[in-house]
Amino acid sequence: MMDFTWKVFLQTGNIDTYLLYKELEKENQEIPGNQNEDLAQLDFPVS
Repeated sequence: MMDFTWKVFLQTGNIDTYLLYKELEKENQEIPGNQNEDLAQLDFPVS
């Protein structure tokens, strides 16, 4: 969805499309933080 939104912004220059892109980007940045915590737990040796 972000790629599509960015491509539309590049073609149109519409500020609303850019703001939508930034909102989607912000939401996506919140999700990987949770994944990083899960991945950090995988670094512990299994015994």
